[in-house]
Formats: sequence, structure tokens, C-alpha cells
Amino acid sequence: MSVPNHDRSWRLSRSARKLTLLTHVVVSVGWVGVDAALLVLAVTGLTSDNPQTVAACYTSMKTFAVVLLLPLGLAALATGLLLGAGGRWGILRHWWVVTKLVINLVLTSLVLALLRPRLDDAAEASLRVDGSLVHRLGSLRLDLVFPPTVSIVALVFAATLGLYKPWSMTARGRRLDRRGRRRSVA
Repeated sequence: MSVPNHDRSWRLSRSARKLTLLTHVVVSVGWVGVDAALLVLAVTGLTSDNPQTVAACYTSMKTFAVVLLLPLGLAALATGLLLGAGGRWGILRHWWVVTKLVINLVLTSLVLALLRPRLDDAAEASLRVDGSLVHRLGSLRLDLVFPPTVSIVALVFAATLGLYKPWSMTARGRRLDRRGRRRSVA
């Protein structure tokens, strides 16, 4: 289905669009991959009774979670905005694009607002590896399973939106579409 693009003065060239789309897909798959690794470490940290294993899980999560998730989230945001601005779908014209944008902004913000502080707490508790480690971590062990789980589900949902492009246009999109049709008739 082709969507008119009468309201924009520029578009990405075919090769630039393909490169941007490739980058967007690779970065997004990387984001899901990092979340999958975090989920494995979080579940291992939750289910293990070995203090060394538990400490290694949370220390590893702290070491690479924010350092990888933040740039991947921002790169997905940048390439998504570029695809929207320079492509036929726009940024605020279709609900599925707006939803993907919100998912990205929420997940990327949560990395800094919630995940990093929780990982700092877990890593700090893991500095002293002894029999009381599991007790010191308490419910934090279960808390750290949720972020990568929610993120994976949300990212798969966003990918599904990008593939199927459901829902109607936003009010802004309908307005721009009508304006573009009137221009093409005139």
C-alpha cells in the first residue's frame, strides 16, 4: 500500500533508506539480544543458591546492561526517526509509528531511571560473596527478571507493528493526507 507523501520536501534516497532500515533492524535485534542475555543472567541469579554464581550474574549485568542498552535504544530511536521523517510513513501520521516511538522512549528511559539503580544495588550487594548474599539481595533478585522480560515483549510487539502496520492514521496524519490530496487535485 502506497501512502502519499505530499507534505514533505525531502525523502531518503533508496540506498539511504535501505542502509537506515538495515541499521535500524540490526540495532533493534541487538537490543533484543542484550535483553535476552540479561534475562538469562537474571533468571540464573534468581534460581542459583551458589553465592559466586549469583554475584557473577549481577556483576555481569551491571557491567554491560546500561553500556549496551542505552546506545542501542538511542540508535534505534535515531534511525526510526530518520526513517519516519525521510520516508512515506512519517513520524506522527500513523498510530503504529507513534506507538513504536513511545515504546522506544519508555524503554530507553527505564534503563536509566529504574534498571541502572537496581543493578547498582545488586552489584553492591554482590561485593561481599558469602552465604548471606542471597538474603541481602532479597526481592531484588526477582525484580531484575522483569525489566528484560518486559523489554523483550515490548520490542517484539514494536517489531510486529512495523511489519503489519495496523490501525488508522492519527488526526494529524488524516489532516496532512487531505491537504496533500487537495494539492494533487489542484
